[in-house]
Amino acid sequence: MKKNTNATPKKKGLFHREAMQETILLCLFLAIMLVLAFTPLGMIQLPFIKATILHVPVIIGSILFGPKKGAVLGFFFGLCSFISNTFTPVTLSFAFSPLISAPGMGRGSLWALAVCFVPRLLVGILPGYVFRLTRLPFKKENLQIRTVQLAVTGAVSSFVFNTVLVMGLIYILFRDAYASMKGVSADAVLGLILGVVGTNGVMEAIAAAVLTAAVCIPMQRLMKRDPLKTGTKSA
Repeated sequence: MKKNTNATPKKKGLFHREAMQETILLCLFLAIMLVLAFTPLGMIQLPFIKATILHVPVIIGSILFGPKKGAVLGFFFGLCSFISNTFTPVTLSFAFSPLISAPGMGRGSLWALAVCFVPRLLVGILPGYVFRLTRLPFKKENLQIRTVQLAVTGAVSSFVFNTVLVMGLIYILFRDAYASMKGVSADAVLGLILGVVGTNGVMEAIAAAVLTAAVCIPMQRLMKRDPLKTGTKSA
């Protein structure tokens, strides 16, 4: 029985082209994040915290490339946040960089690395799976359904994995320092944290919803596959 000797080289060539395409796109995403991280486009300095849309390319990358490359983008997001909060600090930068002294402590805390990196890594790993979950109820999909799925994925990933998790860790790890920063009692910190979640978090989630849908739809058509199940064509 003769084997098809032409099939294997063709498959290898296709795999090589897809891998090359993903690598180029990943580098492009990293370059975009670098621009966003160190210009006013991506890091908006508010009086007490830096609002950001830097998580949006990470969410998009997780959907398009899958969790491994998404984790690379998430780590880069955390690294950019660490550098920005270290060299151009604002009042809350002590929660993102151990090199910034926390109020009431007189020194930085290594727990800041957990706040800076853990949520950002999860922003790179989990949105692809969230997107898969949004697809489960639908046997058939069209452009409108896909747009809603991507918008929901962007909003949920931004609000839960970025805002809620970051502010939750700040509350758990830096409640007293946050209270000292604000000049309030520790019991009042939860209300202040929820206020940030309800303002910054909602605005960032809306931005993530719009941008995720707007970017992912043409990119998925370009890539023509579901990144979490290699070889599966994507609508």
